[in-house]
Amino acid sequence: MAKILMVLGAVLLALGTLWHFFPGALNWFGKLPGDINIKTEHSQVFIPITSMLIVSAVLSLLMYFFRR
Repeated sequence: MAKILMVLGAVLLALGTLWHFFPGALNWFGKLPGDINIKTEHSQVFIPITSMLIVSAVLSLLMYFFRR
């Protein structure tokens, strides 16, 4: 459990640093084909299907490598 928390912290730190110094670096996230964004006059619905599939795949790979 400690390894997982340390890796998660390192990933969040890297993403935060990337986002701070290169704000446009993550503009693609949430705008992929398959992400649903419905805007109406009074509401907005955003369902990031493709983006969350990528996040799930990356996290699954990290879990696989750190369990070995």
